[in-house]
Amino acid sequence: MINHKSLYFHRIFFEKEFVLQIRRIFLHFQFSPFLFLFAFLFFTYPPITHPTMANAASGMAVHDDCKLKFLELKAKRNYRYVTFKIEDQQVIVDKIGGPDKTYEDFTSSLPLDECRYAVFDFDFTTDENCQKSKIFFIAWSPDTSKVRMKMVYASSKDRFKRELDGIQVELQATDPSEMSFDIIKARAI
Repeated sequence: MINHKSLYFHRIFFEKEFVLQIRRIFLHFQFSPFLFLFAFLFFTYPPITHPTMANAASGMAVHDDCKLKFLELKAKRNYRYVTFKIEDQQVIVDKIGGPDKTYEDFTSSLPLDECRYAVFDFDFTTDENCQKSKIFFIAWSPDTSKVRMKMVYASSKDRFKRELDGIQVELQATDPSEMSFDIIKARAI
């Protein structure tokens, strides 16, 4: 039989309906209180992860500087672009472009044989002559890079992108022609 005092304790943290439904199931099948406690804890508490591991699936951690530089790009507009690379199972800041840099400076900063993540603050004018800005997330994965590197960057991309809150447009490029200025402008509008 289930101890009702322990159920009352758990009702503090969880909704009554959930606990009552679990209780009905265990009473119906006459499970022991230990099994009830195990199942309750197993299904209600999140899994324990290593504090520095941001992405357990790919094993990539995200350095705090990545988030800070992105926030400075988004809120303070201190940078035009920030590129990120994976080094020693961690995503770190690679290069930073000041507010005076152009899109050509950004594309020339990307290596031709290595993958990178990048965020670019694109300023443009709409047809109504209104100044706007959009933040692009670009996953740069050139054809000449190593297959293993492509796989690591592809498996970590979604998790890393979730860390950067405020991305408006995503673009994946394997060739410089796939991220030309005209494509960026068309995607922004």
